[in-house]
Amino acid sequence: MIKLVFCCRRRPELSREEFQRTWLDRHGPLVRSLRGAVPAMRRYVQSHTLDTPANDAIRASRGSAEAYDGITEVWFEDLAALGSTTAEAADAARKLLEDESRFIDLARSSVFLTVEHEIF
Repeated sequence: MIKLVFCCRRRPELSREEFQRTWLDRHGPLVRSLRGAVPAMRRYVQSHTLDTPANDAIRASRGSAEAYDGITEVWFEDLAALGSTTAEAADAARKLLEDESRFIDLARSSVFLTVEHEIF
């Protein structure tokens, strides 16, 4: 399995609560509705960052930069499945990017492909 990981930061005019509500209640259902257009997409998960002093302490202990507001993970069978696009899939990708630009600060976010190695 190949996983697309999208580390997201919210647009500056949005509070964390507004960002997470939009992401979960509007964008999540949009992704679900477009799943048929992108049959290679096997799983989609949002992980929302908790607003807790524990996060600040964890970052400080490692000298880490500003936290992301959350991450999206999308699983694909393999790179070939990810690369095979139809006109319908391209249209779905356009709709998703258009929606993402309304609440995600794309320039301050990061997206990349990974392969998992389960340790335990």
